[in-house]
Amino acid sequence: MSKFYVVSSDILPEVLEKVMEARTLLQSGKAKRISEAVKAVGISRGTYYKYKDVVFAASQEQNNRKAVITMTLRNEKGALSKVSSLISAKQVNILAINQTIPINGIHNVSFTLDISDLESDIQSFMKLIEEMAFVDKVDLVAVE
Repeated sequence: MSKFYVVSSDILPEVLEKVMEARTLLQSGKAKRISEAVKAVGISRGTYYKYKDVVFAASQEQNNRKAVITMTLRNEKGALSKVSSLISAKQVNILAINQTIPINGIHNVSFTLDISDLESDIQSFMKLIEEMAFVDKVDLVAVE
């Protein structure tokens, strides 16, 4: 599991902040395509792809933290319910769930979570989910 640090942007390479700017342009709809966003901030597509999944902005407001995680679940009876129960047991509120229909015995699920009251760090929380027998993969998409 990866370790996460909160550091001042003053000490980081400028390219990391530009990746964040490009992501913001895409999320806000000001840029429709990645090529448009990276051109606007002055980085290459390769640089964007290299860092887009590992650089997150820390929220100034810690009272309302959100995270988006995705997972691949085997199509077993009660699997989604068991994951939801674990999430709830860890004092995490589910804000939204999106799931695909099962294809070849697996389906993808995306959770948007309020992690303000999470009892542990996000990595430990994801590890608990990943250890469930019917969970094949868990990824952290974003943290706010």
